[in-house]
Amino acid sequence: MPTSSPLAPILAARTADSASELVERLPDGRLRCYACGHRCPIPEGRAGVCKVRYNEGGTLRVPWGYVGALQCDPIEKKPFFHALPGTDAFSFGMLGCDLHCGYCQNWFTSQSIRDPRAIAPPRDVTPEILVDLAEEQGAPTVVSTYNEPLITSEWAVEIFREAKRRNLRTAYVSNGNGTPQVLDYIRPWIDFYKVDLKSMDDRHYRELGGVLQNVLDSIRAIYEREIWLEVLTLVIPDFNDSEAELREAARFIASVSVDVPWHVTAFHPDYKMNDRGSTPARTLIRAAEIGAEEGLRYVYAGNIPGRVGEWENTRCPNCRRTLIERHGFVVLSNRVESGRCPRCGAGIPGRWDSSLEGKTRTHGIPLPVLQGS
Repeated sequence: MPTSSPLAPILAARTADSASELVERLPDGRLRCYACGHRCPIPEGRAGVCKVRYNEGGTLRVPWGYVGALQCDPIEKKPFFHALPGTDAFSFGMLGCDLHCGYCQNWFTSQSIRDPRAIAPPRDVTPEILVDLAEEQGAPTVVSTYNEPLITSEWAVEIFREAKRRNLRTAYVSNGNGTPQVLDYIRPWIDFYKVDLKSMDDRHYRELGGVLQNVLDSIRAIYEREIWLEVLTLVIPDFNDSEAELREAARFIASVSVDVPWHVTAFHPDYKMNDRGSTPARTLIRAAEIGAEEGLRYVYAGNIPGRVGEWENTRCPNCRRTLIERHGFVVLSNRVESGRCPRCGAGIPGRWDSSLEGKTRTHGIPLPVLQGS
C-alpha cells in the first residue's frame, strides 16, 4: 500500500481484489475506481484519495478481513429515528476516509492513514464471526460506520450477505460521497442509509475534500433506489449555521421527499476544530423550525437531550399526536402501530417491526463489543 503511514504494511496484508463493478481499466493502465465520488484514476503503484484502495500490478486492491472498531449502539445514535426505533445496531468500522473533516468525531479510525496520532489497530475477523457477535448482542441491524463505508464496500457487502442470510437488517452511516456504480453495487444488500449533509456551500465541501453536487446526487439516488434514507446536518457555528444555508438544505431535502427525516445536531469542539464553541440549543431549534417551514414532515434536533422540546419526538404530520417520545438515544414510548398513527390512521414512512422494537441491551447507552465476548 503506497503511503508513508505506519499502518500501510499492516493494512496491505488485509486486502482483496475490488468488485468488478467498481473498477474500470483505462487505456493508459490506470484504474478508475468508482467506490466514491472522487472517481480516482489510480496509476500503478499508487493509492486513491482514500489511501486504502490502490493499484497493484494492474489490479485494484481494497480493504478486507478486519475491523478497526466494534460497538453495540442504540439505533437512534446513528441516527435512525424511523428504522426499528428502540432497537440496537451492531456497528463496525474499518480504517480510512475519502474526506478529511477537521471536526471528525471518529478521527481515530477515519484519519488513521493520514494522521500519525490516529492509531486504531485492525483486528482480523470473518463475516461469520461479526454476525455471530451481532446475534449475541441481540442487535437486529448490522451497520458499517466509524470510517467511510463507501470506500470499504466490498467488505461491507460480504458481511451484509451473511447478515441477510440470518434475517438481519443492514445499514450505512456515510458522508454520501457516492457514485451510481457503488450505490447499485450495495443496493441488494442494504436496508437503511444515513447521509451526513455537511454544508450547502461547495467551497466548504472542497475544504473538507469533497464536492457538494456528488452528495446531493447521491441523496437523490439513494431515495430513488428505495433504500430507507435519513439525512443529518451537524450544525457548526460560523460554518453552516446561517439561516439561508439551513433553509437551502431543508429545501433540497424536501425536493427529494418531504418524508425524508432531517436531523439537525449540535457540534462540539473536536479533533482540529477547537476554535469555536458548541452549537446553542436555540440554533438547533431554529434549524428545526426552518425544516418544518420548508415542508419537511419529520425534523429532529439532537445531541443535547432535554433542551430542544418536541423536536426529539416523532409526531403525526396529520393530527400532530406524539407517536415516539425520546430523550437523547432513549425511546420512552412508541405508539406507531404497523407504520400508522393509531389516532388518525395516517401512514408514517419508515421501516417498522413491532416484534423487534423496544428489545434492547443498550437502553440508549453505547456498549463496547469485544471479539470472543
